Amino acid sequence: MQVSLPGLLICAAILVVAYHSRGMLIIGLIASQAFGATAIMTLTFLGGSSPLIYTIFALLLVTAVAARRRIWFDLGIVFGSIRPVWILTSLMVYAIIGSWLFPRFFAGQTAVFVQSKTRGTVVEDSLAPVSGNISQTGYFILGGLAAIALCTLLLHSNRIDQVRRGFFLWCGLHTGMGLIDFIGKNVGAGDLLAPIRTANYAIITDAMEAGFVRITGPFSEASSFASVSLACLAFCYSYWRKTKSPLAKWLSGILLFLSILSTSSTAYVGLTLLCIPVAFSMLASVLKGKVEREEMLIIALMVLGGTAILGISLYKAEALDPFVRLINSTIINKADSGSGHERTYWNLKSLQSFLDTSGLGVGFGSSRASSWPIAVLSQLGLFGSLMMAVLLCILARGLGAVREGVDPETDAVVASVRNAALASIIAMSVSGGSADPGILFFIALAVVSATRARALRGMNALRRAPASGHGTVNVVSGGSAGLALRRQRFSAMCQGPVLFNTDSDAQ
Repeated sequence: MQVSLPGLLICAAILVVAYHSRGMLIIGLIASQAFGATAIMTLTFLGGSSPLIYTIFALLLVTAVAARRRIWFDLGIVFGSIRPVWILTSLMVYAIIGSWLFPRFFAGQTAVFVQSKTRGTVVEDSLAPVSGNISQTGYFILGGLAAIALCTLLLHSNRIDQVRRGFFLWCGLHTGMGLIDFIGKNVGAGDLLAPIRTANYAIITDAMEAGFVRITGPFSEASSFASVSLACLAFCYSYWRKTKSPLAKWLSGILLFLSILSTSSTAYVGLTLLCIPVAFSMLASVLKGKVEREEMLIIALMVLGGTAILGISLYKAEALDPFVRLINSTIINKADSGSGHERTYWNLKSLQSFLDTSGLGVGFGSSRASSWPIAVLSQLGLFGSLMMAVLLCILARGLGAVREGVDPETDAVVASVRNAALASIIAMSVSGGSADPGILFFIALAVVSATRARALRGMNALRRAPASGHGTVNVVSGGSAGLALRRQRFSAMCQGPVLFNTDSDAQ
């Protein structure tokens, strides 16, 4: 085992910042996602696996919650209030059993793609137990446990402000390091973030695409940076639209700029898909005749950008040639490239392995694909894929009908966190190689599920509580005054522990 000094220093810095932000565990866990290629150590006994620093914060969160005096009571409330936790736990158990059983039961019966121990590249081989069965399953289980621990804290008291600050810290760190990488490479200073990339990954940070320098930020390659940029962009844009936050607006603009200049196919395909719900939302506003100022700003910027491009092309057509070559190489001709053929082959063989194992899968961590849904299907099989699909639907639903029972700030944070996780899933569907949906998925699932449970609990308590005076008429009538009164009473009920009477909250 080899400890990474940069990883330890970054962990210490995040802990200090998170502690002074009055939310050490939650804020620290969320902010640590910004360092996507910084390992805390290298585990030589697991084939050189290098856990990222977020694993330390996830372990701290799980340990702190497990050390609570009435942990079994807390867990009882979590499992009794949040039904998706049962599905998550079942999926974790299935992943553990499958990662041990299926590579042995179907050994040699299908082909998989694994990391070569000698060449350091992905090679095709017969199915057999590999170190990835332990490491990848371990990361997945840690994410699931972190989600349960986070549900425990969020159910105990209102911590939505910690979640909001954690996500803005994460987005700010990601944006800042992306700008540092972009400026450093374009002014000739080189890779300024190389010292913090200590993970045992294939580091591809000096590549060029159609004459453009690829932005990798603190990650190992441009596609990973683009995936996280899309998630941060989804969070900031959603929060800006709901709260008109200036900070979220400026972060959204910079993240959009970095995503476009990342020269990653993941960024361009992901942005195209993310623009679809935005376009539908703006179209609905136009049809209703209620176009907001923010939507008018977006339309004006699009018109201005289109006019500028048209003017440049008329004045000097060859000035746009580098951008045309970039689009051709990253989108139009991507499928015909060597990388495109290779990734298509991975996906086809992964689907074949699903059929070769009669739909049971090859086991968690046994293989690599080039799309997250295909990786889930090939590794977890039909049964595990169905459970994952249910969790994804729960996340996509968000607060649903209980949204009217929460305050606007909570609604904005939960919706933004959900959209960030969905954007991450979209990015992984383009280029993700593992069945693990990532720690962001588990954080978002916990935030959505726990907030929904608290909202339902508060609304049920409100129905049982006797109303007095004219307030009863307002609540029943459903008028604006009644809605305000109902939200006020609900917020008062949910500010502190309602069903919990345990020790003081963990930071």
